[in-house]
Amino acid sequence: MPEIGQTTLLTCLSQQSNRGCSMKQSRWIIYAVAVLIVGFAGLTLLAQATDPLIGTWELNLAKSKYDPGPPPKSATWKYEAVGNGLKYSGKTVNADGTTSDATWTAYFDGKDYPYIGSLNIDTISLKRIDRYNTEGTFKKAGKVTDHGKRVVSQDGKVYTYTNEGINAQGKPVKNVQVFDKK
Repeated sequence: MPEIGQTTLLTCLSQQSNRGCSMKQSRWIIYAVAVLIVGFAGLTLLAQATDPLIGTWELNLAKSKYDPGPPPKSATWKYEAVGNGLKYSGKTVNADGTTSDATWTAYFDGKDYPYIGSLNIDTISLKRIDRYNTEGTFKKAGKVTDHGKRVVSQDGKVYTYTNEGINAQGKPVKNVQVFDKK
C-alpha cells in the first residue's frame, strides 16, 4: 500500500486505528475511490461501444429476401450488452398481421441458452467471429433447426442477418434480412 505521511492507507482505513485520517489523507482516499468508479464505468461503456450490434434495428423489407416467403410486414430487433454476451428482444408483425415476440440472453461461449417465443427454437448458442461478425446456432429439443450469421457494416448503420435451417413446418428456409439502425 502507498504511504500517506507516516501511516499507510490501510492503517488509515482500519477501524482499529485510533489516529484516524487527516483531512489530506481523507481527500486522497475520496479521490482514489472516485477514479476507480469512473474507470470501471468507462470500461463498461467502452465494452458496449465496441460491439456495433448493440442497439435497436428495424427491418428493411426492400433489401431483404425470404425463401420461402411470405416476408413479415415489419420487425424490430434490440440487442443489449450483457457481460460477454447479448440480450435480445424482437417484435415481428407477421405477413398475416399477427405479432410474435422473442427474447433471449446468451453468451459467446458456445453453450445453449433458453430462447423464448418461437415454435421452432428453444435454445441458442453464440460465437463471436470478430467485432462485426457473430454466429448463432438454434435448436429445438437438442436438434439444430437453424444457423444464423450476423454482420454489421463497418459504419455500424446496417446489419445483415443470414440464416439457413428448417421452419416449424419442416421445410428448408434461407433468409437474408437487412436491418437499419434506429
